[in-house]
Amino acid sequence: MTDGILGLRPMTSTTYAARRSQLETYFDRTAVEAWARLTSDAPVSRIRATVRAGRDAMRAELLSWLPADLTGRRLLDAGCGTGALAVEAARRGAAVVAIDVSPTLVGLARERTAGLGLAGRLDFRVGDMLDPGTGTFDHVVAMDSLIHYRCPDIVRALAALAERTGESLLFTVAPRTALLTAMHAAGRLFPRGDRAPAIEPVGEGALRRRLAGEPRLREFRVARTRRVNSGFYLSNALELRRPRAGRP
Repeated sequence: MTDGILGLRPMTSTTYAARRSQLETYFDRTAVEAWARLTSDAPVSRIRATVRAGRDAMRAELLSWLPADLTGRRLLDAGCGTGALAVEAARRGAAVVAIDVSPTLVGLARERTAGLGLAGRLDFRVGDMLDPGTGTFDHVVAMDSLIHYRCPDIVRALAALAERTGESLLFTVAPRTALLTAMHAAGRLFPRGDRAPAIEPVGEGALRRRLAGEPRLREFRVARTRRVNSGFYLSNALELRRPRAGRP
């Protein structure tokens, strides 16, 4: 993964590249043990249990927006983490490319899926989710992988993905609420070395306006949204869909 990948597209932004580098460091070094535990069935604290439950609910919601039978479809799990969503999509028949910036998390995903009988349908890769070398897809899912980026970078990233997506883009953002904004501000008080990369709250109205104004997304429309709130987990899902011929 290099910044040159982003240089191929006009969506490139120094803020995107800088934040991606922070995420790679954080998830591959600082938080890898906690993340591995959170995404397993190991006991966790009450706070982390609410996050786990929220992530499980969000994953189930996004999967419900995809066809029940994905045979013959190609899907990109953009920011796959330890691979839970990728596994479910592959079980439905999809050919899944699952990519993440963290080599350690991708390695863990490969270990966890080695005995599931999904060889040939799961392709785990380390790299940038916007890398055009991953090819084209029917569906793209970016669950909680854009929540650390500001609204302009989110829209640029979605536009770059849309150029290689035939049917739908499913993604989540951190909704702009009073509580989340306060938590975001408080997080800046911690010493820099102890901070996780900040979550960037996004107002849905502002996001929709930017999506509508992005030329590369003109063939897509917001088909549905859903907010999941589970204790310390708060996330808003949106579906961008390319309408089929003969349908609105």
